[in-house]
Amino acid sequence: GNSQLGATIVDALDTLYIMGLHDEFREGQEWIDKNLDFSVNSEVSVFEVNIRFIGGLLAAYYLSGQEVFKIKAVQLAGKLLPAFNTPTGIPWAMVNLKSGVGRNWGWASAGSSILAEFGTLHMEFVHLSYLTGDPVYYNKVMHIRKLLQKMDRPNGLYPNYLNPRTGRWGQHHTSVGGLGDSFYEYLLKAWLMSDKMDTEARKMYDDAIEAIEKHLIRKSNGGLTFIGEWKNGHLERKMGHLTCFAGGMFALGADGSRDDKAGHYLQLGAEIAHTCHESYDRTTLKLGPEAFKFDGGVEAVAVRQNEKYYILRPEVIETYWYMWRFTHDPKYRQWGWEATQAIDKYCRVSGGFSGVKDVYSSSPTYDDVQQSFFLAETLKYLYLLFSNDDLLPLDNWVFNTEAHPLPVLH
Repeated sequence: GNSQLGATIVDALDTLYIMGLHDEFREGQEWIDKNLDFSVNSEVSVFEVNIRFIGGLLAAYYLSGQEVFKIKAVQLAGKLLPAFNTPTGIPWAMVNLKSGVGRNWGWASAGSSILAEFGTLHMEFVHLSYLTGDPVYYNKVMHIRKLLQKMDRPNGLYPNYLNPRTGRWGQHHTSVGGLGDSFYEYLLKAWLMSDKMDTEARKMYDDAIEAIEKHLIRKSNGGLTFIGEWKNGHLERKMGHLTCFAGGMFALGADGSRDDKAGHYLQLGAEIAHTCHESYDRTTLKLGPEAFKFDGGVEAVAVRQNEKYYILRPEVIETYWYMWRFTHDPKYRQWGWEATQAIDKYCRVSGGFSGVKDVYSSSPTYDDVQQSFFLAETLKYLYLLFSNDDLLPLDNWVFNTEAHPLPVLH
């Protein structure tokens, strides 16, 4: 927001380190040491601050061993804890870092909290308890899990909205894209991060994925596998760019899946990767739109003007990287190189990189924003896609949803 919290610096730190840009890394460290101050009168998103700041600081700490990052991460986590002071323990979406007062987004179903937001705290909070020896962080996220386990799920699906006052679901919308996405990712990654000891998380993941495959995954007339969204009892045949991360998730979760279906889930990951590549390939700029439909003759193409933008998002490239790691099929590097060239050609501006407002226009206009996730995720996943597998091997590292690598806890 309007605070001087240096999101881009914090989010990009581990990317600098991984790329061997150690002078720039040290500059970032110095800025954090001197200037990163959380006692500001500023209202922040609990979810965004967790994945970008706490995740970024923890990864920088684990990679570099520099104590300042751990100290700052723990300081900040303390500022987020008041958000959990709700009747159910499901945190508010926003918290004021100074006063500790929390509230929810006005637009979210009758004051509800959002599944992807309160469900994407687990990795970072478990690491906070591990590093500090203080169980408070671990207990907060396990409380959320226990509450979710007790609730009935329509069609086995998790709705995107949950009221933190009543503990009841809001509207019965389900999505593997925005509002839902990283909840499912963190169930799988909780299991991986625990060295596969957290079998409860794996069971929740497997159950959720089975329901998703049954109710949300379809094949289009043109043979493209896509993941729709459940809204008010029917399936909307639309997929968001955010949903494209799921190809990588299915591949990552293939090993250890039920009924010996590893091959099936790897194949499903490949099909999602292909669909998402098509969403890029069917544009003028070869960059994917924010959302694309599968209706009638229109497939993997954005229909509405307000869905034709590309804001430097990483999800498609993230899936290419996971698919490359698991299959080493050269097409994933080819596809990543196509995206790299398009980003360089159409998004590079004098001050960095900008999103574009219409990927179907041959003379695109810039949105004049460089999201911090461009440096944290998009560039990191591209770099890893063209690096050897021994750089951050997946047996030892689990990436948070902002691409910050955290070590497996043996």
